[in-house]
Amino acid sequence: MPELPEVEIVRQSLNKKIKGKIIQKVIVKNRNLRFKVPIRFEDFLENQKVIKVKRFSKYLNLFLSNNCICIIHLGMSGTIHLIQNKKKNKITNVSFYHSPILPSKHNHIEIFFENLKLVYNDPRRFGFFEIIENLKLLNKRFDKLGPEPFSSKFNSNYISSFLKNKQKNIKSFLLDQNFVSGIGNIYASEILYLSKIKPFKKGKYLTKEECKKIEINSKKILLDAIKKGGSSIRNFKNIIGKEGNFQKNFKVYQREGLKCKRFNCRGIIERKNISNRSSFFCNFCQK
Repeated sequence: MPELPEVEIVRQSLNKKIKGKIIQKVIVKNRNLRFKVPIRFEDFLENQKVIKVKRFSKYLNLFLSNNCICIIHLGMSGTIHLIQNKKKNKITNVSFYHSPILPSKHNHIEIFFENLKLVYNDPRRFGFFEIIENLKLLNKRFDKLGPEPFSSKFNSNYISSFLKNKQKNIKSFLLDQNFVSGIGNIYASEILYLSKIKPFKKGKYLTKEECKKIEINSKKILLDAIKKGGSSIRNFKNIIGKEGNFQKNFKVYQREGLKCKRFNCRGIIERKNISNRSSFFCNFCQK
């Protein structure tokens, strides 16, 4: 599943390519995504200008000239491709995961601009599109989610207060979107490694100092991942010519059995399933 840095890269790509353009036509080939595509979906989008493309957590938000907002969530396997009419489209994917070129199957939604087409591809169909009719309703839509890691609300006092007397482990909390929005499995492991905290440590046992480390390192890891274009095992360039290569900087993720990269640490990276997700950690320097 794409995490916050990957979704931010998609946002940057879309904002560069479709901002200011008018949607000429919308074709929905399959309404059966995670949630059914609204019946009047096409009417809300057609003949509207894309004012800007923003992001909250893992949600893309297309702000339209009729004051509506189109929310896009990529789910587990969703990708967005841009096809330019007068160019050979060797690379169409606006991000760095899955196929760099448009697959022939599972293209569920097409949005047409002048000389440009946006295609939503999703083999597993866990993603969704949603229409929000104004900014007030958009804020209400996300009201129950936790703050983003970049928000001033996500600070050591908030973390300490939220975790107080909690039995659940810290790795599960970092994946809980009600606690913090946007962190996924890869970056949770990297954040905890940098903070020297074992992923299965219970929330109630974290010290103030450890909560501060989580605050600081969440921002650090995610910003670094965005700067490096997100994470992709395939490591190909996206449509605007940037490479996703944060995976070259993984300290623990997918490094089971290898030596810890921390200077003077004699630990070995281990893997343990937590909440049905693989968690990687150093068996020596993470406490």
